Amino acid sequence: MVRKNYPEEFKADAVALFLSDPAKTYKQVADDLGIHRATLRLWVIDAQEKGTASARPKPGRKPVLRGNLSSDDVLEEENQQLKARVRELELERDILRKAAKFFRGRDELVSRFEFVDDHKNTFGVKRLCRVLELARSSYYRWLATAPTRLARKRADDALAVEIRRIHTEEDGTYGSPRITAELQAQGLEVNHKRVERVMRERHIVGAHLRRKVRTTIPELDATPVPDLLKRDFTASAPNQRYVGDITYLPIGDGKFLYLATVLDLGSRRLAGWSIADHMRTKLVTDALEAAARTRGGTLDGAIFHSDNGVQYCSKDFEETCARLGVTRSRGAVGTSADNAAAESFNASLKRETLQGAHGWTSAGEARLAVFTWVTRYNTKRRHSRLGQISPIDYEKTAGSLTAAA
Repeated sequence: MVRKNYPEEFKADAVALFLSDPAKTYKQVADDLGIHRATLRLWVIDAQEKGTASARPKPGRKPVLRGNLSSDDVLEEENQQLKARVRELELERDILRKAAKFFRGRDELVSRFEFVDDHKNTFGVKRLCRVLELARSSYYRWLATAPTRLARKRADDALAVEIRRIHTEEDGTYGSPRITAELQAQGLEVNHKRVERVMRERHIVGAHLRRKVRTTIPELDATPVPDLLKRDFTASAPNQRYVGDITYLPIGDGKFLYLATVLDLGSRRLAGWSIADHMRTKLVTDALEAAARTRGGTLDGAIFHSDNGVQYCSKDFEETCARLGVTRSRGAVGTSADNAAAESFNASLKRETLQGAHGWTSAGEARLAVFTWVTRYNTKRRHSRLGQISPIDYEKTAGSLTAAA
């Protein structure tokens, strides 16, 4: 069911998404968001009149072909060529700026290959290799070895699960040396350098003098809720079983935004989410309300599974679930594997939006990055569990639900 009343935050994010890409039309962006093009156009005009949105840059013009041209036409052609060259130089500057952030603290050669692969659809392989002084044959050779790297990544993911388990059991106090010792004591052959790298890539940190970001704070006195999933993160159809979690979004200077998610296990669609500068219960209730709007106003009969954070154990969240017809489910205290599907989704989102950077420069940039990624994830990104189609296309094909933004 198409939503009629859109939250102001959704409108602002939709306007920012349209203005961020001069090459996209109103219809293209509106189709991605599941709204009418006229609705999006009105939002953009209204935001610009209020001064909350800037004018959209115009896409570049094509150069004039030479022929029997007047002197004025020749000057105009040369002017257009100069402008095209300026745009090319600006693109190269943008590539180098992005590359500087991407390469920070990483192996330079491997990072160049990864950077080309991540940005080839935006800038093109030829241009990227030229700017980065990289042989295209070397890039394609690196691309051919992807299966080996994938196997290594899977091994790292398995190791990360064990690291998170030990880290949680020790109340977040263990750093890489103690976690390495614990893993070796359990019979796993691993060195401290690999443990340190896996922890750094997944933002797992031990206790130290800097402020630690902790999104899951257990509520010891909460009324017990059974685990209805038992680590079975599947569903026979959409709108039956959901998982959710809170993750942090670093925005520089030690500040953070917080993202709450509601993921449908049947279609793998992010049905609802909420971003705020706090971790109060409203963060998670807003995300669940958003999922309900996506599903036509109710989640009657669905299961929602989470960890034991105070937000999910609160009375307000319990009442919201009851009002929406949701049956609550929670994993064991201190066991991240009981909510692995939600944590894996959040990890993928942050890894692919940050692309190696330490954080965003502003809250607005972080919001736009997440909104863009989520839109692409739901409408475009192919999912292996769904037969290599996107979550919304899967829902349309299955005919189980009416796709909504």
